[in-house]
Amino acid sequence: MAGRTIATICARGGSKGLPGKNIRPFAGRPLIEHTIAQALECEALDGVYVSTDDDAIADVARRAGATVPYRRPAELATDQAGKLPVIEHLVAHLEAGGARIARVVDLQPTSPLREAGDIAAALAALAARPDADLVFSVSEAADNPYFNLVEPGADGWVHLSKGQGSARRQDLPPVYALNGSIYVWRRTALAHAAAHGMWSVNAAVHVMPRWKSVDIDTLDDFEYAQWLQARRAGPGRG
Repeated sequence: MAGRTIATICARGGSKGLPGKNIRPFAGRPLIEHTIAQALECEALDGVYVSTDDDAIADVARRAGATVPYRRPAELATDQAGKLPVIEHLVAHLEAGGARIARVVDLQPTSPLREAGDIAAALAALAARPDADLVFSVSEAADNPYFNLVEPGADGWVHLSKGQGSARRQDLPPVYALNGSIYVWRRTALAHAAAHGMWSVNAAVHVMPRWKSVDIDTLDDFEYAQWLQARRAGPGRG
């Protein structure tokens, strides 16, 4: 029997950049509800699970249709706690209860502009690459290390981060920025990465438009995402 494909959503109660952001009203409902709704709409997912240390987030998540199997342990709810151990902890808890899990789709609750189709496309990208352990979402980078990113050199002067600045843009490899929205893991790779880091596995990308890639961390991010959402909805649409 093949293992399940589940979505995980990690949402701490504490946020220094924008307090209470995970349940802050966004386009008429708590922010995290948008991610839960997208996951529930994606037919390829067999379950949607939220890891949180916060009772208010847990209540909102359950009302939105997600499963909140426990309150996250305090040691995994600090500013210093890495996200991969949090996901691994949740998946291992489900497996201890008898679940067989083959793929884990981690969805960031602060990326409300993604769509269910993006989740499905990222899953399809992993299926198309049997040699890949992970597919994560990106957008085309606004800045490029071959053209306008510079860094100090050993000689004390500033240089382009990559290359010499003489190549044509169309001859250089594409450069992407991680947007944090979607991570599709093979189960065994997630366990390995939780112990050794994300870059210890073979990764491929799913490219999303920049307008879908806003990650809300500050009030400015929130207001910009609200503007984008309102523009997408248009007059008279929700």
